[in-house]
Amino acid sequence: MEKALGYFLMSWVDPYLFFLVALGTLAGIYVGAIPGLSVTMAVSILISFTYAWDTNEALALMVGIYMGGVYGGSRTAILLNIPGAPAAIATALDGYPLAKLGEAGRAIGVTTVVSFLGGFVGILALAFGAPLVAEISLMFAPRDYMLLGIMGLLLVASLSGESLLKGVIAGALGILVSMVGLDTMSAQPRLTFGSSALLGGVSYVAVMIGMFGIAEALVQLHTIGAPVVKQRVDRVVPALSTVLRHLPLTLRASAIGVWIGALPGTGGDIAALMAYDHAKKSVKNPSRPFGQGAYEGLVAPEAANNAAVGGAFIPMLTLGIPGDAVTAVIIAALFIHGLRPGPNLMVDTPHLFWFTVGNLTLANFFLLVFGLTGIRLFAKIVEVPKAILLPIVVVLSVVGAYAINNSLTDVYWAVGFGIFGYVLRVYGYQLGPVVLGVILGPIVESNFRRTMIAVRESWTGFLLELVSHPITFVLLIGILLSVLRGTPLWPRLSARLPRPF
Repeated sequence: MEKALGYFLMSWVDPYLFFLVALGTLAGIYVGAIPGLSVTMAVSILISFTYAWDTNEALALMVGIYMGGVYGGSRTAILLNIPGAPAAIATALDGYPLAKLGEAGRAIGVTTVVSFLGGFVGILALAFGAPLVAEISLMFAPRDYMLLGIMGLLLVASLSGESLLKGVIAGALGILVSMVGLDTMSAQPRLTFGSSALLGGVSYVAVMIGMFGIAEALVQLHTIGAPVVKQRVDRVVPALSTVLRHLPLTLRASAIGVWIGALPGTGGDIAALMAYDHAKKSVKNPSRPFGQGAYEGLVAPEAANNAAVGGAFIPMLTLGIPGDAVTAVIIAALFIHGLRPGPNLMVDTPHLFWFTVGNLTLANFFLLVFGLTGIRLFAKIVEVPKAILLPIVVVLSVVGAYAINNSLTDVYWAVGFGIFGYVLRVYGYQLGPVVLGVILGPIVESNFRRTMIAVRESWTGFLLELVSHPITFVLLIGILLSVLRGTPLWPRLSARLPRPF
């Protein structure tokens, strides 16, 4: 136990490691706030700079960037309705309406505190529940990931606004876009129309930048002469009563984040969307209607996506399986430094686990400090005249799209989807379901096909798979209940269900 505590405190007592974690967290916040500059990209670039470093130094910097970057996407989501990262899409749904009401400072303060709390829950799960959670995540088969993806697609109902039909159409368009490119199983071109530029598919980050960046700038042109809303930033740190009021939702959303984060190949974006949907269904009296500035709509996704950070490290450190794209890059970095993530990691290099837990904890505290400073400066962005701000938004969107793969093709996609998103907005379609379809479409398709291969393409075998495994059956029941909740049958059905108390 004493050795574990010593490993945990290594970065706390070493000034240089302490500085690297602080620097990484600060850089991650600002990288995460810029659309197109993903945390995965930042960590990937760091590998080339840190391969000659000591392992502890490289890991301290990467962990700081990861923790800060996941949180940073909320800043531009709230201020400009442009999520800095896919995990902040749900945050923009209520964050931007709050900025339009002049409450950007308070909104950022609340997201900072709940992100800190969510991150802390994820770290506790990593520290004390890693073996158990990793064992459960190993039980998930392709059929379970398929059902998780379907469950995520059902969130279209929460993101559709006033018209469910328009939300379903938008989600279907997103799934259609996700199918462009080479088939992942057979490598056959799909929907490429003979163009080699389409063989690589469409980057969902380019879609997100176009839909939420360029489209938003075009929509804002309609109100370019409107008076600027002055932001109230007199009280940045939220009151203790506010934090306590939202604490149950924070803990529930954090649990969702840990669970989703620990499943290989998922990540904070899916966790945030599921937590937002959970908030809409479970909160009876929100501060405002969801989509119009409900603080509950900020609390749930921000707690979940930061809790997913600790969750993503669970399969990485215990099994050598990446929880998301960033931990996949960190695994590559560990291999470069001669380490072998997996079941024997804690035997061969016992310090690494607790050293990582210590770095995450320290980075989480830095997130709180850096997150609550500079809010007044950030909030001033909303007060910049739109004639100046909108061209800057478009330029940053173009730069961010180019930075994805250093390719003009992604810029063309971003501009094209920006115009397309503008047309959808004009006709009352929400853009969230489109991005949701682009992200989750490949997850559902690939795992459905893996399941069909496992049962030798037998529909009877496929249906038996759905009801003969406990985890799969529970997920299937969850999907059926989610569908029923949206039908007129639900009030009558729920009235007949037995009450626990």
